[in-house]
Amino acid sequence: MRRPLLLATVVLVPALVAGLAGCTSSSSPTASATPTPTASAETQASCAAPTAGTASKAVSVQGDLGVEPKVSFSKGLQVSSTERSTAIEGTGAKAVTGTLLDVAFTIYDAETGKKVTSAGYKGTAAAQFTVSTGLYLPGLVKAMHCAPIGSRTVTVADSADMFGTNGSESFGIAAGDDLVVVMDLLDSVPTKATGTPVTPKAGFPTVALADDGRPALTLPKTDPPSSLQLEVLKKGTGATVASGANVTVQYQGTLWRTGKVFDQSWGSGPTTFSTDKVVTGFKKAIVGQTIGSQVVVIVPPADGYGTAGNDTAGIKGTDTLVFVVDILATS
Repeated sequence: MRRPLLLATVVLVPALVAGLAGCTSSSSPTASATPTPTASAETQASCAAPTAGTASKAVSVQGDLGVEPKVSFSKGLQVSSTERSTAIEGTGAKAVTGTLLDVAFTIYDAETGKKVTSAGYKGTAAAQFTVSTGLYLPGLVKAMHCAPIGSRTVTVADSADMFGTNGSESFGIAAGDDLVVVMDLLDSVPTKATGTPVTPKAGFPTVALADDGRPALTLPKTDPPSSLQLEVLKKGTGATVASGANVTVQYQGTLWRTGKVFDQSWGSGPTTFSTDKVVTGFKKAIVGQTIGSQVVVIVPPADGYGTAGNDTAGIKGTDTLVFVVDILATS
């Protein structure tokens, strides 16, 4: 699974949902990985949702979309494969692979009936999830995949699609326990910057964009600057990113020395993390910027991985990095 290399160690999604990331055990970061399909690879017509079953139909869910629901079911609920029912049928577009969503959700241990966690309901900031098994546990993705925006789904996720034979000590989930996931698909979020284009200063790296927003960077044939340099390529009109906030972005990292991309979210989907969990130069690039903006930042070693570099990504202790970042959401 792709792991962002913004840190010398693995970047985490927000603490409440960190354990819902696509791996059930930690792994070393990788400079590249086989990308999961993007939204353009799956059409509304071809989208195939998990089917309802006896277990998912046995979960009673009451309440309005966006408000934490009243959920009841008999303890010891089990499935041999993940099932999904619909409590509220939305009228929006289907959440195909690669869609970035504002969601609210509650998770229960199907064996014990215990509430595990919840987030995103009215009065709190929505959580952001990308419909991608490259980023999140399959059971969580199946709770969203192909559901129309505005829906509330009720999923009984087989343990193999969640924490498997390891369980989750942090969530108090025993090995082999199935989970009940009640998911509200509140809205879709753009997966690329939507701000007004801004002309960068001469001599700065140039960025060409594909139709889906994926950047292609061209570096000047000069030595890199010795200090951090930042240009805004698109100026968004959304909220300002605060220090310590959780932020959802698309990003691409390139080595100035080789011109090679060493890590990116493009191909897997937008990534969410705390601004306190990234290298200094990346944080400086996004804190104070507005949602919808795109920035390009030149990060010298002192603001990147320092003299240690990052062997896994092929980053030397003397390497300057260039990040192109689309700032999509914050909470």
